[in-house]
Amino acid sequence: MARPPPLGELPPDYTPPARSAAPQILTGSLKAPLWLRAYFQGLLFTLGCGIQRHCGKVLFLGLLALGALALGLRVAIIETDLEQLWVEVGSRVSQELHYTKEKLGEEAAYTSQMLIQTPRQEGENVLTPEALGLHLQAALAASKVQVSLYGKSWDLNKICYKSGVPLIENGMIERMIEKLFPCVILTPLDCFWEGAKLQGGSAYLPGRPDIQWTNLDPKQLLEELGPFASLEGFRELLDKAQVGQAYVGRPCLNPDDLHCPPSAPNHHSRQAPNVAQELSGGCHGFSHKFMHWQEELLLGGMARDPQGQLLRAEALQSTFLLMSPRQLYEHFRGDYQTHDISWSEEQAGTVLQAWQRRFVQLAQEALPQNTSQQVHAFSSTTLDDILHAFSEVSAARVVGGYLLMVLPFLALGIGVDDVFLLAHAFTEAPPGTPLQERMGECLQRTGTSVTLTSINNMVAFFMAALVPIPALRAFSLQAAIVVGCNFAAVMLVFPAILSLDLHRRHCQRLDVLCCFSSPCSARVIQILPQELADRAVPMGIAHLTATVQAFAHCEASSQHMVTILPPQAHLVPPPSDPLGSELFSPGGSTRDLLGQEEVTRQKAACKSLSCARWNLAHFARHQFAPLLLQSHAKVVVLVLFGSLLGLSLYGATLVQDGLALTDVVPQGTKEHDFLSVQLRYFSLYEVALVTQGGFDYAHSQRALFDLHQRFSSLKAVLPPPATQAPRTWLHYYRNWLQGIQAAFDQDWVSGRITRHSYRNGSEDGALAYKLLIQTGDAQEPLDFSQLTTRKLVDEEGLIPPELFYVGLTVWVSSDPLGLAASQANFYPPPPEWLHDKYDTTGENLRIPAAQPLEFAQFPFLLRGLQKTADFVEAIEGARAACAEAGRAGVRAYPSGSPFLFWEQYLGLRRCFLLAVCILLVCTFLVCALLLLNPWTAGLIVLVLAMMTVELFGIMGFLGIKLSAIPVVILVASVGIGVEFTVHVALGFLTTPGSRNLRAARALEHTFAPVTDGAVSTLLGLLMLAGSNFDFIVRYFFMVLTVLTLLGLLHGLALLPVLLSILGPPPEVIQMYKESPEVLSPPAPLAGELRWGVSPNLPQSFARVTTSMTVALHPPPLPGAYNHPASDEPTWSPAATPAASGCRNLTSRGPCPAME
Repeated sequence: MARPPPLGELPPDYTPPARSAAPQILTGSLKAPLWLRAYFQGLLFTLGCGIQRHCGKVLFLGLLALGALALGLRVAIIETDLEQLWVEVGSRVSQELHYTKEKLGEEAAYTSQMLIQTPRQEGENVLTPEALGLHLQAALAASKVQVSLYGKSWDLNKICYKSGVPLIENGMIERMIEKLFPCVILTPLDCFWEGAKLQGGSAYLPGRPDIQWTNLDPKQLLEELGPFASLEGFRELLDKAQVGQAYVGRPCLNPDDLHCPPSAPNHHSRQAPNVAQELSGGCHGFSHKFMHWQEELLLGGMARDPQGQLLRAEALQSTFLLMSPRQLYEHFRGDYQTHDISWSEEQAGTVLQAWQRRFVQLAQEALPQNTSQQVHAFSSTTLDDILHAFSEVSAARVVGGYLLMVLPFLALGIGVDDVFLLAHAFTEAPPGTPLQERMGECLQRTGTSVTLTSINNMVAFFMAALVPIPALRAFSLQAAIVVGCNFAAVMLVFPAILSLDLHRRHCQRLDVLCCFSSPCSARVIQILPQELADRAVPMGIAHLTATVQAFAHCEASSQHMVTILPPQAHLVPPPSDPLGSELFSPGGSTRDLLGQEEVTRQKAACKSLSCARWNLAHFARHQFAPLLLQSHAKVVVLVLFGSLLGLSLYGATLVQDGLALTDVVPQGTKEHDFLSVQLRYFSLYEVALVTQGGFDYAHSQRALFDLHQRFSSLKAVLPPPATQAPRTWLHYYRNWLQGIQAAFDQDWVSGRITRHSYRNGSEDGALAYKLLIQTGDAQEPLDFSQLTTRKLVDEEGLIPPELFYVGLTVWVSSDPLGLAASQANFYPPPPEWLHDKYDTTGENLRIPAAQPLEFAQFPFLLRGLQKTADFVEAIEGARAACAEAGRAGVRAYPSGSPFLFWEQYLGLRRCFLLAVCILLVCTFLVCALLLLNPWTAGLIVLVLAMMTVELFGIMGFLGIKLSAIPVVILVASVGIGVEFTVHVALGFLTTPGSRNLRAARALEHTFAPVTDGAVSTLLGLLMLAGSNFDFIVRYFFMVLTVLTLLGLLHGLALLPVLLSILGPPPEVIQMYKESPEVLSPPAPLAGELRWGVSPNLPQSFARVTTSMTVALHPPPLPGAYNHPASDEPTWSPAATPAASGCRNLTSRGPCPAME
């Protein structure tokens, strides 16, 4: 069925086809949307009127709620624990971390303090005696750090981590060893005698100078002490650890040093050592067997000759290991040094933190600026201090932009958009609106848009919470709560403030000093519309002036709408309009559309400067919309946005995964410099392969060896030197058993050990004797016949299962250095057991078996991990190895920082796509439900999807990597983009006319508030540009700024063009008189203008015919019956017929009144 062209497009000679007398409206499914939206707007109208009546109470309750919520700031906690921020709750990593903490406690075995030295001129070789001398200077200054706390002095020797201190029965020797036992320091200086200078322990023996590692020869010392104490077991321990002469047998870096020992290889020659040759293959601590520092731990930027010999390096690294707070607390608990200070674990942590801060400070100040080398020092405590400092909320940092929290600025930018929308609607209230209904009218016009955008934003941020990262989940949930609070404030508190201001203006009070009356309150300025006089009124469409008061009522007999005009009413010609006569002031609510109250506020036709009348709405009406909605302009817009989409699709291929720690730490700090150098030269990560409980270790040894072999073969795992056995507890344990078995065999063959005695044998032979007779049976624990019929390790290299846990107890107690080097961290820990070769009682022969293991670990080093793809490959390989072991019955998982912080990238893109898809579907459903128009909802979702794709592509061009933080912003961009699209779409949907006309009306109505909201968002984000965090600038300021600009362009350029081409039909259309059968209006009274209403028209659409737009002079528009009024009609309110017979056509009152 043909439809007549829209209003304003009709030619003067238009004649409608002869057909049914029913007026044309959009029928069918659109009746329900109009009715539902009208009902919802009626509720908003009632809410606005209620707020205006009780504005003071509403404002008081709003401020009271704000104050109550502000009290929560007192208990706010800023979380800086990276594990708590980045590990997904409930994930396998979270479960594994919980298992580790459950078995081992909350802390790692030690903490690392690192020094990295690099040349000031890039590319210089640091393998020179001079460079190592400067490294010694810096490391020595750091090792001499002392802090005074709780009345005690704390130095490195008291708080450092010491690996495997042996238990000695001789008390004097035990105390001396405790003071002398070296700290674990991984340094290239350990290749030289100067490495001993970093060890601060000392002991005193009568008749000898202070014993220090710089002058200690363990072999010579044991020979001197041999006549005074039985040290055979200790001597065997040192021999097994291959201690030798310790540091005094190593070359001196500076042979001219007066303290260079005579036992040094270059002491007599006085020649400087070949540094590259000495460092080739790494260095050793005081134990050659258990303390081997590989090259990759000490040197960075290495270069080799074709034969693989080390030639040069560009960086040196030294690592100091400290005890954890719990270890330090346990070490000094009950000690005489802390008995008077109420020693606690918290105090131990304070001591360590104070020492770490001083360590970093002195190490960085150790070398003067004029040297050729520079030192970078790092401590986890100083990193935490920086994060705490930049996370503190203070006025100075807010003003300066140095605020880590982005949420307040984001909330400001989002919340003010709706405020601008309400403010614009409030100032553009229809003329004649009763004072007590001003706020109801405002909410009625804008409440639907505010509700729709707020609900979409909340859904967006709740959907962003699907990203399984605690920090980003908390951010998303907080943002959703903030949007909800903004919605409540905009819909309740801000209208109350506007109502109070309206009351102030009505009482003619000053703006700020509202207690005083305005001095201009008595001045009355009356502006009358310009008289037309003898001017010819052009044909077309005209509007009633803003000074006209009109009253409408219904005649019960004819159900006609009668509009009575006062005698002062004048009709003025419309101003020039670039869109012709199509563009009217848009109706802001469905109620106005149902009533078609085309009442406009035409200004008096007085001359004024064009710049004085210019505003954003004027620009949108007269310049932007006419230009944008031209055919060639539409083509240009579509081509430009299509090109942008194509480029963004290419940019999406450039986006890489990852978030380096250097992006999080503020640039310009020494920690940032250290992390940059470390990432370049020492990209090593300590990880562990953890085996859990739930399987029998004793019967799963072959599977454990296979698991270790499979894990060691991974590309990223640093292999041990060919001359060194694998550094795992199971290998150390087996090798130790093989060693004591060999000693037993020698003693048995020589006759020093017999079936009934082992006292004449060696310490190791006696240990093997005790182990070989164990049966593992509680009833008969010993069987001496097994001395010659069994071996501690069989031919396949496996330990007999019945001997496994008994031997574990003996190994842990007898080989502390091997246990410490293995980093096994057994749980439950095996019981302590002391071996005494001379105790032959039965009790000494019975060895308690260790409990079945529930936790053990194999240590590994990962290398070459520069990009996120390298981490992902290593993680996938490790997980595959554990899965293969699981099929063999071994429960295991990898542990370490790469698995804590990089495992998120295994499924990050999948989570991102899932969240975006769910969000787009939710947005479509919400828009379709509230707009009741799936067509419009589909266009909105299309634009939002384009925005997300384009933002993702621009991230690729900006070099921003994909991590959980950009994912949240990308997901939230869908909700934020609703702010720029829904207002325009709703204005288009609720406006009659052609698509161009409706797009132009929507732009005129929403251009100003949308632009103001975007500008306010940019101003809020501008504060982030001054942050010292490059992370904040790049990942928040730049991304959110691009998002805001994309939203502005898509909402005010692309969407209007799409709506003008593909937009849905109008919900209401202009009604035309198309047939003579239409009921003719009764004879009008003097001074009245009447419009006919068909009796077949539904009552809910009856007010559509009460348009204030009339035709001047023939030919009249079809359907608009214009009865010529008398020259001076008589009008008075008393002459208005009663409205008791009319029906309730709107939600406002029993009879529609002109506003």
